[in-house]
Amino acid sequence: MPSTPATTANNSSTGTTGAAAPEIMLELVDESGNTIGTAEKLSAHQAPGQLHRAFSVFLFDPAGRLLIQRRALGKYHSPGVWSNTCCGHPYPGESPFAAAARRTHEELGISPTLLAEAGTVRYNHPDPESGLVEQEYNHLFVGLVQSPLRPDPEEVGETAFVTPGELTERHAHAPFSAWFMTVLDAARPAVKELTGPAAGW
Repeated sequence: MPSTPATTANNSSTGTTGAAAPEIMLELVDESGNTIGTAEKLSAHQAPGQLHRAFSVFLFDPAGRLLIQRRALGKYHSPGVWSNTCCGHPYPGESPFAAAARRTHEELGISPTLLAEAGTVRYNHPDPESGLVEQEYNHLFVGLVQSPLRPDPEEVGETAFVTPGELTERHAHAPFSAWFMTVLDAARPAVKELTGPAAGW
């Protein structure tokens, strides 16, 4: 499946390096997902990691193909690897649903339709390249893409719509984020309900 490089910027990055980047705070949670405090984004990811709230979005086209993105090379965490449509962290006090819609628009220039909750998953994934650790309580969302993509190149290197078979082939040969299969497997029941049996998820 051919990939589409990102060529146009929509807004300033919140996930890339930069001298004037503002301090970003994350919401720390307990094992049940209850808020217990806040921490600065980078410090929360430094080993052994602090458990914090996150979200992952899986969007599909009308044919049931999954939109994946290759993270921009300037990202501080897991640069240049393929991952799900969008992922990130709510601001303290921001609902995961609102954060998912916000970041999808900031990164990809689209507003998902039929965006729905798809459960939660808790994981601990170290990144061997950077030494950072993803200790996350992740809220999952599924939805549809029904408008042209306008990716921010500071966030997104490439995008691709893939069938299950194409994803399996790409996953076998290209680097993916450490958390990708964990969040995809956790979201599969909602994905199957959204896309129907013909899509093959």
